[in-house]
Amino acid sequence: MGIAGMYMLNAEEYKTEKIHQALDMLYADRKNEFHELSLVLLNEKALQVMPHWKEFVLNFCLDVEEAFKTWSGQSSLSVYSPQKALTLLRQLAHGKTSMNQLAHLLNLSCTISLEFKEIYRRLK
Repeated sequence: MGIAGMYMLNAEEYKTEKIHQALDMLYADRKNEFHELSLVLLNEKALQVMPHWKEFVLNFCLDVEEAFKTWSGQSSLSVYSPQKALTLLRQLAHGKTSMNQLAHLLNLSCTISLEFKEIYRRLK
């Protein structure tokens, strides 16, 4: 598994070995959620040829959680905050017909991100 290009996972706070270990543990419990998000973020063809789709979904979830900190005032705005927010929302909302569907995907993303961080923290 590789994390090249996954800027949220390439942060200094994360070590590659522990990322894979935490991701495997999280995926065992959240397989359905990963699958649901992957179908929204990637098409079926991309899923078949993309060997690191789980890392991609996790990176997206970490990004959503980080953006939420800005949206909720926990972090300060950056120059890119409006563009990032619009991009994340457009990716998740594409093809959806209600705000409830969008909120569901945002909640899934934040849950995966928070659980990954907790599992990662607990690993020795």
